[in-house]
Amino acid sequence: MTSEKAKAAPIRPLSGFPELLPAQRYVEQQVVATLARTFELHGFANIETRAVEPMDQLLRKGDTSKEVYVLRRLQADDAGADDRAKGIGLHFDLTVPFARYVLENAGKLEFPFRRFQIQKVWRGERPQEGRFREFTQADIDIVGRDTLSFHHDVEVARVMLEALGKLASPDSIGLPGFRLQVNNRKLIQGFYAGLGLDEHGVDEVMRLVDKLDKLDPATVRELLLTEAGVSDDQADKALALATIRTTDDSFVARVRALGVEHELLDEGLDELATLVRACAPLATERTRIEADLSIARGLDYYTGTVFETRLDGYESLGSICSGGRYDALASDGRTTYPGVGISLGLSRLLVTLIQRGGLTADRSVPSVVLVAVTDEESRAGADEVATALRARDIPCEVAPSAAKFGKQIRHAERRGIPYVWFTGAAGKPDEIKDIRSGNQVAADRATWQPPTEDLRPQVVTHTERHSS
Repeated sequence: MTSEKAKAAPIRPLSGFPELLPAQRYVEQQVVATLARTFELHGFANIETRAVEPMDQLLRKGDTSKEVYVLRRLQADDAGADDRAKGIGLHFDLTVPFARYVLENAGKLEFPFRRFQIQKVWRGERPQEGRFREFTQADIDIVGRDTLSFHHDVEVARVMLEALGKLASPDSIGLPGFRLQVNNRKLIQGFYAGLGLDEHGVDEVMRLVDKLDKLDPATVRELLLTEAGVSDDQADKALALATIRTTDDSFVARVRALGVEHELLDEGLDELATLVRACAPLATERTRIEADLSIARGLDYYTGTVFETRLDGYESLGSICSGGRYDALASDGRTTYPGVGISLGLSRLLVTLIQRGGLTADRSVPSVVLVAVTDEESRAGADEVATALRARDIPCEVAPSAAKFGKQIRHAERRGIPYVWFTGAAGKPDEIKDIRSGNQVAADRATWQPPTEDLRPQVVTHTERHSS
């Protein structure tokens, strides 16, 4: 028999599009605020670019055709509307849109132009831990006109290292530690050229060596011999280069010991050594910098410094913060705008920590006070108390109903609100109750102030508690 009321289809999560609960969203907001404050301290201006780009722009650098979501109108106003929409896709990163933004606004920007951007991007890849179809990235870039001094590579690395240090600080967000890994494509290309490889051979060897984070060295060596066609000696030296990792500039001597010489290699070694030395003073136990000569980065627009970042204890995620130097990504045919930037995958980082149960906030609402209501006739008085507290930046809310005080206290407890305010009867002072300790004292709405640690929700990592 047909049911009189059709059953609603069950709602299921859409894979690859993470949504956060309020307490989790608060953590994300604190991370975004910490990053923005750090970037602004270094003079980076905030921008936001549109969500869509022409397909020819999205696909002109790197093999990303399988990752782009193409937009098509479901209903068109006229026959030609769909045709016009076929060439538009959602951006899969923030670097390509930023390059377009620079070209469109070059006459209105002051160079070197420094920007930070925290925005959603879309990528049509298979969802798995740390990889989503919709996610948030946080980017910083410095772009010049025609030339951009190398010291900006150093600056970008230092800014991101400082930002990661704040996120990892126990006195701030308290995220796990980070390892910022750096290399230089000039170093790699110069080394391979010094081995006698032509341009195609250099690209092939770089592509295959970049697989070392997924394949064992013996397998990569076999691929170098069979696919790249290099000699045994060339394969062995390419792999030897990729094993070099140091936290100081001692990698230079280790590369020299391999006996390869090339002018571009010299330039890359000098730049990488300069960067590592400049970042060393910012390194801590929780945020380290490491020269890792296996890193090349997959996208072909990188031309010098390259960055990758691993999260301590979550190495299976791969890099959660990457970028590098790009000298020719943005050009209008007359002027080239070289740049250097680094991008932090916020969703990649935070959603994983949240899903594993290691990161949240200690309450799901910003309210620190619930103002109790004696009866509905006195609600206006409760609203006055709340208004007075909000005027002094104390987040609060008024009880939804004039239930018994015990029920109102339990309502506050369920929402994580630590204090309940009781309006005094005629001639009697107001009182405030800390429902965690049970302590209740007289309070003046014009002067009462909660402890600093209670004023806002606190980020909690397992059993730890961190001010935000």
